[in-house]
Amino acid sequence: MRRYSFDTAALALALGSAAAGAPTSSKQMEAEKLASVQKHAWGHTKDGRSVHLYTLTNATGMTMKVTDYGCTIVSLTVPDRHGNPADVVLGYDRLADYLEASPYFGAVVGRFANRIADGKFALNGRTYTLATNNAPGGIPCHLHGGKTGYDKVTWDATAIVKDGATGIRFHYVSPDGEEGYPGRLNITVHYWLYDDNELRVEYEATADQATPVNLTQHSYFNLGGHDSGTILDHELMVAADHITPVNEGLIPTGELKPVAGTPFDFREPTAIGERVNHDDAQLRYGLGYDHNFVLSRWDGKLRLAVSLYEPKSGRLLEILTTEPAIQFYCGNFLDGSNVGKGGHAYQHRTGLCLEPQHFPDAPNQPQFPSCILSPGEVYRHTSVYRFSAK
Repeated sequence: MRRYSFDTAALALALGSAAAGAPTSSKQMEAEKLASVQKHAWGHTKDGRSVHLYTLTNATGMTMKVTDYGCTIVSLTVPDRHGNPADVVLGYDRLADYLEASPYFGAVVGRFANRIADGKFALNGRTYTLATNNAPGGIPCHLHGGKTGYDKVTWDATAIVKDGATGIRFHYVSPDGEEGYPGRLNITVHYWLYDDNELRVEYEATADQATPVNLTQHSYFNLGGHDSGTILDHELMVAADHITPVNEGLIPTGELKPVAGTPFDFREPTAIGERVNHDDAQLRYGLGYDHNFVLSRWDGKLRLAVSLYEPKSGRLLEILTTEPAIQFYCGNFLDGSNVGKGGHAYQHRTGLCLEPQHFPDAPNQPQFPSCILSPGEVYRHTSVYRFSAK
């Protein structure tokens, strides 16, 4: 069974600028000048690997900076309702800070995003032991791929341009046994910045042994601007009727809990700060929102999962995904110790994450949608981040 397959158009990649053809209007020529990918040296990892920073600009002037260290989105500059740009993701100015103290700012995380209970799972009659690099509530677990997950490796990168979009192709081969996972995993991630201010992220992977796979993008968003303060005024809609409730260690209990009548009901746009401090056991466990929302009517096809609106700027983010769930984390563990771009210290709840994914601890919970990729199958996951203003 191909658990991850879904209909998708074939990608037509073209290196460099558009080929010569019919006469081009001055407006089209100006757009072609604006749309570009620039590459710059950005330092070295501790083991001496060269790291680069890529700047993608679309035809309308929106820009994204991304590095091959962790496929990390360093900045994402988006206009507000008046056309004024602001960088809407948290991050650092220097590679050194990503190497030392990043809470997964902007990175691709895996081999398994989110948590695995006790850092263990059984597969095909064998028990695998992973690093326990997180301990919410004093209960150890495996988080986001371990001590050296995909956020902490340097990927091969290629700049690409196609009609209406600029992009980066990232490639990494995760060897058998890396961080304790079985099988060699061959991974490709595409970032596409379209001229209509849409960021499309496409993941594909194959394995030579059965292995859990759950990849996601871990940007921290603040639509007012990364240095604008709290995200509690952002209005959030999540197309989810249930969450997977957790225990004190933030591991799912295996249940599906309806959101109706609870602080987790975001089926209609609601300010994040409206109920985040309610007296609710789930909110106490997560110190706020840090939960897996089960998306309605999952069929593996791309559909709207989330909308996020910041009323002062008018910026709107819509997320479409092929995944069955979204992890919503509202920056509960930010405490000012991460001093980011422009010397700005990121305080409590000044950024939020919306991570399309499979369910946490899925390798240990067979009632959850399977995350096991077998030889001969292809893991495919697409998520679209659509920016606009109103």
